Parts: sequence; structure tokens; C-alpha cells
Amino acid sequence: MTTRSALRSASTPPPRFSSASAVRPLGDGTFTAELSAVWTIGGRPHGGYLLSVLARAALAALGGNAGGNGGRGDTAAVDPLAVSAQFLHAPEVGPVLVRTEVLRTGRTVSVVRAVLEQRGRACVDATVTAGALVDAPPAWADLPDMPAAPPARAVDVGGSTMAEVFRVARACDLRLDPDTAAFLAERTDAEPVLRMWVRPRDEEPDPLFALTAGDITPPVTFNLGRIGWSPTVQLTALLRARPSPGWLRIEARSRAVHGPWFDEDLTVVDAAGRLVCQARQLALTPAEHRPFR
Repeated sequence: MTTRSALRSASTPPPRFSSASAVRPLGDGTFTAELSAVWTIGGRPHGGYLLSVLARAALAALGGNAGGNGGRGDTAAVDPLAVSAQFLHAPEVGPVLVRTEVLRTGRTVSVVRAVLEQRGRACVDATVTAGALVDAPPAWADLPDMPAAPPARAVDVGGSTMAEVFRVARACDLRLDPDTAAFLAERTDAEPVLRMWVRPRDEEPDPLFALTAGDITPPVTFNLGRIGWSPTVQLTALLRARPSPGWLRIEARSRAVHGPWFDEDLTVVDAAGRLVCQARQLALTPAEHRPFR
């Protein structure tokens, strides 16, 4: 029998990204956050989502605008320029503590260490480099050739069976290019390359959402038949510009898969055709070859 609480849960829309990644100050550079059950993959909080929580706390610790929209506080450091994180233990959904330490403040660059803890254990240890993102057009760029919006035949991940595992597809609008997603056809001989489009629900993307988008795709090793939990060990993301309203287009690819280890590079381009985020991670992949279910 379906309970009233279950019905309410099923009918409740997912929280906006800005609310799901919000932090609350406790003083002395310490913040609390509530990790959303929707921003998960396989029941575990999504790695890019965790980076956004850490970056939001780091910006708040600097006295800047933790929403990432260009407001200025006591320093000129208001946007995340780079985030480098070590994933030590997978946290669970629920309350966490974020401890920050300002390592450097400056007119051009400031640096903050942010550690996400749960039940007294460090789960993610990150260094956030902050400054002012550039609004000027690039002098040169080499970017993926993708349409600004997903084509009609793109797979709505949130409306597919994949959303049972990739619950983040219910928290944001996520579309997958079927021409690159060979794993959907149970192929295991395709290149480890995926292309997607993503945008937040009920709000426009900001630099922190672009940071999350730098880890939003399924592991590219799915195209090699390596289906399963692929935990990130280290991830470094560079923010390059504030995204324009609309879709973010993403290309993810691996340069090498050696044993259980693989690298994954993501390039995130906004609706105006500007590079907004570059991310590279080292992760583990299952060895077995099996179809996606």
C-alpha cells in the first residue's frame, strides 16, 4: 500500500540547484549543508554537486557572493576559477559539515581550503582558487562542434530507466547524444566519448552549476562495456566564464584506460558558444564487461 508520505515525496518537485547546494555559516569559517537525495548516482551524492557545495562555502568564507553571480565582498575574489579535490570517502545523503581555511587573499587571486566532513570523517578535501571571471571574448578557442540545444532525438535521461541510477537527471534537465552513447545499444567496442546537454530546472546556469556540469556525464567507460560504480579519486576543474542562459553542451572523453584506472576530460560550452568549464578526473572503472540495465 502506498503511504501518504510516499505520495507526497513522489509529487514533490526536486529542489532547485541553488537551494540543494546551499550552505549555512556557523562561524569561524565552518558551514553546514544538507546533501540532497536527488543529486545522487547510485544512492551516492554526485561528485560535481559536492564540488559546488565546497566552492560555495569557500566563496562565502572569502566574503564574496556564494551564489557565484559576480557580487563582490571584502576582496575581488568572487568566482571560482579552479577547484581541485581529493575524494577520500563517499558521503551519504544528509547533513554535512564544511570546514574552510583561507590560505591566501589577494586582489587577483585568493585560495581557500574546504573540507567536507560527515560524522567526524573527512570525505572530500578541496582547494578552491577564486578570482574574477573574464567577460571578454576569447582570443582563441578549440571547442567541440555541437549544436547549442539538444536535437529532438536526444535521450531525455530523466525520463528513461537510467534515472533509477542517475537520479541527478531528475534534479536537472539532462539529454544524451544517442550517436555517442553506444552502451545504450549494448555495444562494447565504441570510443570512450559521450556528448550531452544539461541545464538546471527552474533557474539559469551559473558558474557553480557549470562546475557541477564538469562531472555530469555517465562514465565514458560505459562505451567499453565497463558498467558499474566508477568512483572519482581526484578531480580538477577550471572555470573560464559565466555561462549564458540556456543549455550547456558537454563533451567527455578518455585518453587511456589502464587496468582499473581511467582518465576523463570534460569540456563544457554555454549556449553562446563560450568555454565555461574544463574538468579532468582520475577514476576507477569495473573490469567486467556487461550490458547496461
